[in-house]
Amino acid sequence: MFQLINEVLFVPAGDDFYHPRITLNKSYSFRELESDEDRRRLYDDIYVDFFFRRHEEFWRQQGLVKLPPVRYATDMLICGEDLGMVPASVPGVMKELGILGLNIQRMPSNPETEFGHPDTAAYLSVVTTSSHDMSTVRGWWEEDRVRTQRFFETILGHWREVAPFYCEPWVAREILVQHLHSPAMWAIFPLQDLLAMDTGLRRANPHDEQINVPSNPTHFWKYRLHLPLEELVDAVGFNEPLRGLVEASGRG
Repeated sequence: MFQLINEVLFVPAGDDFYHPRITLNKSYSFRELESDEDRRRLYDDIYVDFFFRRHEEFWRQQGLVKLPPVRYATDMLICGEDLGMVPASVPGVMKELGILGLNIQRMPSNPETEFGHPDTAAYLSVVTTSSHDMSTVRGWWEEDRVRTQRFFETILGHWREVAPFYCEPWVAREILVQHLHSPAMWAIFPLQDLLAMDTGLRRANPHDEQINVPSNPTHFWKYRLHLPLEELVDAVGFNEPLRGLVEASGRG
C-alpha cells in the first residue's frame, strides 16, 4: 500500500499547485510513460528546473546565512557532505567559507561521469573510498560485474583484462594508493577498506562490513570490528606496508 501511495509524479502544494516528487524519473509511474517520450521529456525538464534551477539563488543565500555561524564557531576543519542532489551554488559557497568538500569515487559530483578520480579532487576536500551509508569497496566489487569491469579498466587502467571476481588485496591496494596520491588535503578511509589489503585480517564475508543500510530500517550501525585492537597493533605485516604507502604519497 505504501508503494502505491508513493507512486505519484507530482505532489499537491496548495490549491491547483503541484511540485514534482523527489526522484520522479526513477518511479514506476514515470517508466510507464515509455511510450510517450514527449511527456517523459517534459516531466523530466520540470523536475530538473524545480530542484536544480528555480531555487538556485534561494539556496545560495540560505547557505551564506546559515553556514557562517557553524563555520566560525570552531577552529576545527569542517567537511560538508556535498553528495547526491546538490544545487550548483554549493561548491562556490563552500569554497567561500573554507568548508571542505567530500569526494567518493563511486558517487562523482559530475553527473556525466560514472566514476570520479581522486586525481581531480580539489585541495579543499576529503577523498575516501566509501562511507558508512554504502557498501565497502569489497562489497561493492561484487554487486555489479559489468560495472566493476568498467571501473577495473577505466579507473585502475587494466585495459582488456578481466577483473577478478573478488576484490583481491592487490586491487584494494591500488584503489588506496590512488586516493593517497590525490591533491586533496585529506585522505580518510574506513578501517574495512584498509583491512581489505590483508587476506589474513579482513573479514571472510565482505557483506558483513557495511555499517549502515539506509533503505533497511532493521540494519543500522551494527558493524563491529572483528579484531581486538591489540592484535591489530601487533600486525606488523599489515601496519608497516601501510605506513610505507602513506609515506610514499607524501602524507606521512
